[in-house]
Amino acid sequence: MMHWFSIGVAVLAATAIIALGIMYLTKPRTATESFGLPLPEEGANTDWWLRLKGSRDIVSGLIVFALLAWGDLRLLGIVLLIQAITPICDMSTILAAKGSTGRALGIHGLTAALMILAAIPLITGLA
Repeated sequence: MMHWFSIGVAVLAATAIIALGIMYLTKPRTATESFGLPLPEEGANTDWWLRLKGSRDIVSGLIVFALLAWGDLRLLGIVLLIQAITPICDMSTILAAKGSTGRALGIHGLTAALMILAAIPLITGLA
C-alpha cells in the first residue's frame, strides 16, 4: 500500500511541477499569480526572469520520472526528500513576505508534507 502511495505522490508531484514549469515558460505572469506572492514590478526583463523558474521546474519533474524509469526506489525517496526543500523554501518565503498564507500552507506546505511522507517509506524500504 505504501509503495503505491509513494509512487503516486512522486508521479503527481512530477507531473504538477512540469505543468507549472510549462506555464511559467508560456504564461509567466499567469503562473506567478497562483504562487502566493504579488506580481513583481513591471520591467522589460520581468517575464524572462519568471521563465527561469519554469525551466528549473520542468527539470525537477523530469528527474523524478527518470528515477521512476531507471533508478531504484531508495534513490527516488532520497531525491523526493531533497526536492521537498523547494516547497518548504517557497512556503517560508511567502510567509516572510506576508503573501498569501492560504497558498503558502495549502499549496507549498501540503506539497512538501506529501513529498516527505512519500519519501520516508521509499528510503526505509517500507514501500
